Amino acid sequence: MQCIVMLGWVKMQQHKFIILSGTPLVDSSSINTNNNKNNNIFSNDNKTTQLIQPPSLLEEEEAHADEFLLVEKTHQGGGIEQIIFSTGGLVDIYDLEALCDKVGWPRRPLPKMAAALKNSYMVATLYSIWKSPGSEGDEQKKKLIGMARATSDHAFNATIWDVIVDPTYQGQGFGKALVEKLIRALLQKDIENITLFADSQVVEFYRNLGFEPDPEGIKGMFWHPKS
Repeated sequence: MQCIVMLGWVKMQQHKFIILSGTPLVDSSSINTNNNKNNNIFSNDNKTTQLIQPPSLLEEEEAHADEFLLVEKTHQGGGIEQIIFSTGGLVDIYDLEALCDKVGWPRRPLPKMAAALKNSYMVATLYSIWKSPGSEGDEQKKKLIGMARATSDHAFNATIWDVIVDPTYQGQGFGKALVEKLIRALLQKDIENITLFADSQVVEFYRNLGFEPDPEGIKGMFWHPKS
């Protein structure tokens, strides 16, 4: 059985990161699916591509979409690549499935993946945008290389899920930037208690971001159906 640790973060002094030990056995993407009139469906060759728009946080709140350039680099041959972080915009679930395949995650039903994105409080993405030398105007290639999402009670607590970075871009600080900037975006919404689940081999990665296990003796508790 895979060992999973629940990590938590709470803003320093008033808040802190928390790591709670436990092994959740329930699929975190198992969220009831409802039709969403804001979902956009486009035809892509012989398949249907579903682009999921992360929801507005609260009707009375102004939607806050944060997008900015993390890195720009020139490759051999003159091609320019930009890495863009965003907490707004569309997420193509087929692109997300392909990204999950690259890191070896088990496949999950696409309708549940779409529902998980739709029902998330915040979805953060990393895109690689490549422009070839001599290309004109908006001619560029855009590829999803990272994602993380957060669920929340919209007031006090949030949990980060599905932190993923394309293996080609791992080891370059993009995972760290993705989590740090998602935390910052949550703090801007005055959400200060932040938790996440982590495989045992990446606990140290999250410790270095300020998360800690079992603060003040707090433990994560999990329920799952008995076999």
